Amino acid sequence: MSRKLLLAVIVVLLITNIATLLVWNNQESIVRNNDEAVASIDGEAITYGEWMRSLRNSYGESQLKTMIDQTIVNQLADQKNIDVEEKIMEREVALLTSMQGVMSEEEFEEKEEDWREDIRYRYQLEQLLTEDISIPEDEIESYYDQYDNGYDFAASMQLSHIVVQNLDTAEKVVKELEEGAAFHLLAQEYSIDEESANDGGYLGFIPTNSQFFPEGYEEVAADMEEYSYSDPFEVDSGVAIIYLHRKLPSIEFTYEEIKPYIENELALHEMEQSLEADPLWEMLDIEWIYQE
Repeated sequence: MSRKLLLAVIVVLLITNIATLLVWNNQESIVRNNDEAVASIDGEAITYGEWMRSLRNSYGESQLKTMIDQTIVNQLADQKNIDVEEKIMEREVALLTSMQGVMSEEEFEEKEEDWREDIRYRYQLEQLLTEDISIPEDEIESYYDQYDNGYDFAASMQLSHIVVQNLDTAEKVVKELEEGAAFHLLAQEYSIDEESANDGGYLGFIPTNSQFFPEGYEEVAADMEEYSYSDPFEVDSGVAIIYLHRKLPSIEFTYEEIKPYIENELALHEMEQSLEADPLWEMLDIEWIYQE
């Protein structure tokens, strides 16, 4: 089988799979041939074949190009021994995590795998595009000084809380938690903190160095495991119970650690080059069904 024919088969399979996922959640195929209707409007049918052609024309080329771009970057990065430092990966994952809502441990692990692939692709692509561009040291230093600690990530905690008026009520809440009640539902029922109660007591990600970090919460959360709730403790407004969803550590960079990434960023800007893999296509032998 030729490479061109193989790619054609891949595209057809890809589009077919996408269409299947979009329409049939019960995983039962209800279409048997291209002439069978997938919709009918006042007796006028839209056939499976028409639908498939529309999907291929709309999404087939862009999806295949994305797959080729990713493969190009992977191959060239391997050839040139281009990798991304784990510390950079951790910083980027932490930033993305801090922009999410509440996730279970399983949901986070699934997302993290995809994030890491995207992060590695982006940084490797940036280095491949700019590898022949040199930026003066003083320009890199000036840019670094301008952003100061903007490349660092501040330690953060993702918290929810329930605030009640007295210890008796707090102990009642703890008893219900021990019996399996959901923290966010108990927050809606019991919490006297009007700003967060309707959101299940959710406070979001809060940097530990923030002036908005509730007093006393950091000391309690510091000794907690993720995905656990605390014992009741006194606060200014009553008695609190906190739930620690996630705890993200501080990540700090020296100038030498971040310098290569600043240089790539400045080089990309100097080239007025968008972060696309198109210029790399000529470096490898590529055949695909959409080429002219």
